[in-house]
Amino acid sequence: MVCQYLVRGILASVLDLVLLYKKIQKQAGFSSKKIQKEKCLMSSDNGLPRDSEKDQSADIIIVGAGVAGSALAYNLGKDGRRVKVIERDLTEPDRIVGELLQPGGYLKLMELGLEDCVNEIDAQHVFGYALFKDGKITKLSYPLQHIESEVAGRSFHNGRFIQRMREKASTLSNVKLEQGTVTSLITEKGTVKGVQYKTKNGQELIAKAPLTIVCDGCFSNLRRSLCNPKVDIPSCFVALVLENCKLPYANHGHVILADPSPILFYPISSTETRCLVDEPGQKVPSISNGEMSHFLKTVVAPQIPHELYNAFISAIYNGNIRTMPNRSMPAAPSPTPGALLVGDAFNMRHALTGGGMTVALSDIVVLRDLLRPLQDLNNASALYSYLESFYTLRKPTASTINTLAGALYKVFRGSSDPARREMRQACFDYLSLGSVFSNGPIALLSGMNPRPLKLILHFFAVAIYGVGRLLLPFPSFKRLLLGARLISGASSIIFPMLEAEGVRQVFFPATIPAYYRVPPVKL
Repeated sequence: MVCQYLVRGILASVLDLVLLYKKIQKQAGFSSKKIQKEKCLMSSDNGLPRDSEKDQSADIIIVGAGVAGSALAYNLGKDGRRVKVIERDLTEPDRIVGELLQPGGYLKLMELGLEDCVNEIDAQHVFGYALFKDGKITKLSYPLQHIESEVAGRSFHNGRFIQRMREKASTLSNVKLEQGTVTSLITEKGTVKGVQYKTKNGQELIAKAPLTIVCDGCFSNLRRSLCNPKVDIPSCFVALVLENCKLPYANHGHVILADPSPILFYPISSTETRCLVDEPGQKVPSISNGEMSHFLKTVVAPQIPHELYNAFISAIYNGNIRTMPNRSMPAAPSPTPGALLVGDAFNMRHALTGGGMTVALSDIVVLRDLLRPLQDLNNASALYSYLESFYTLRKPTASTINTLAGALYKVFRGSSDPARREMRQACFDYLSLGSVFSNGPIALLSGMNPRPLKLILHFFAVAIYGVGRLLLPFPSFKRLLLGARLISGASSIIFPMLEAEGVRQVFFPATIPAYYRVPPVKL
């Protein structure tokens, strides 16, 4: 009996030893895998030196210091965040667009505390538009009657404006601007942890932060990591500067409905007027061999107001002719924990209406207000879930301006289609009616009343007005058919744009769960 108990005791001890050995081996294997995994994650840093002794050199990294990046940096810095801004070139930009800030954009600038950035750069007040077609002129004023006197549009040299914003952001001690080119995002387990960038001196560094916001402009090399870009180039702008030229209507933008496309004039300083000639398609006449000068003299010059003719010809002879493609890209985010995409890197529209900066500044106000109540940004999954609401909350302003820009360009562009020509004439005549017929569309265009439903109502009101013009005083079968084609053409313009913006987000945001997101308790 004793022997049996002894044998059983020995067997139990041996079994315990075997089980203990296996457990130790399993734990050792797990630790080895964990170490290997950590080594693999660290290898994503490529052994590059960090830009700080700490693992995270900032609360938020901003890639790009244009209008969106500088405005965001200043406001996050005011809220006490440590902000690191990496910009590929901190010298003054020299661009031919981003020169007109609509009144709605100026209101957002005031909301961000940056309205003084339009001071001391010779910025010009803009109070509306003058529209020219076939010798007829209609004046369209911004509805500013019940708003404080300083609120108006502003036009200026884009580079001067951006430098003022950068200077203001850099006055905050917790905002650091550095010149460098971000080459890639650093990701770990699908979460963006920071960026890898090359400094002005060619040194490759790493910067880490709980949140990386990419706003590096229309030429972004990072957008493919954070969205599904579908970039369209419907036309190009040919740009000139007219010197010491008086516009027919002072402090107004001038839009000439020429063939084959619109021509824009607006002041950018007290002595300079910008001219933008729209050329449909992606190919423009060559500047180097003189084709462009010939095109401007023979095709464009005869269509501009006689008050501007001599200054326009002089600008051609001066030879400072530049071109730039007009890009359009609907917002199609690929939500990624630890990162966010804003500005032209995220969403673009045709530059005809000058709405880009208004959309960018409106987005910054939305994003600032979302981030303001958060104390800790380190919970990537909770932050990612909360910031999804940004894509819905930005829609009223962004979708209105985006859709209007695309639709107005298609209506204003010359066409051989009789229905399109009728729509163009109907638009001009509708705006010429004044009162609500001009105030409503101009309020939409200026960003002062960004309501998508009102945009749809005015757009189809123009189409119906055009049909009425065709049927009065005596309708005919041919005119009925043309009216049907006009309505069909209007639908084919507006509905694809609304679909690209997201019908549910634009018209029924309350049905989207992210719309109701509140700041997480732990953040």
